[in-house]
Amino acid sequence: MTNLKQILGVTVLALFLFTSCDENRVYETNYDLPDKLWREDSVLTYDFTIAEPGSYDFYYNLRNTLSYPKYNLYLTYSLKDSTGRVLSSELHEMTLFDPKTGEPRGDGLGDIFTHRIKALESYELPYAGPYSFTIKQYMRYDSLPEVVSVGLRIEQATTE
Repeated sequence: MTNLKQILGVTVLALFLFTSCDENRVYETNYDLPDKLWREDSVLTYDFTIAEPGSYDFYYNLRNTLSYPKYNLYLTYSLKDSTGRVLSSELHEMTLFDPKTGEPRGDGLGDIFTHRIKALESYELPYAGPYSFTIKQYMRYDSLPEVVSVGLRIEQATTE
């Protein structure tokens, strides 16, 4: 029993250390979709606060199964400031499988594949404060099957 507690303690500590070392991350939230279905009328909302104005990279975090019925995914996003003014809005296409071979893209574990795809690069947020980012699937399915989770990650943009 003591060994189990020690192993559990070391595991929790390691997870804490690895997740706290991500210096560029400003915000990250992922939503698990019930029954692996992304409903057409489901708008995923990510509310976040920026501590200082500057340049930021936005990423979609997406997890899907091998049974996802298409090779791609269309989605729309909208970035709004605290007054509700739309700062940016666009339709994006994400390629989840190679269109010719059907080979899955992303990082796989079993039959689930994880994708981190850039949504906005070096986007200037004009002031510190609250913002809202919404994502909606645009595949014209009432319920888009085999989408496990959808998330948003924001990082401080790096100059290289």
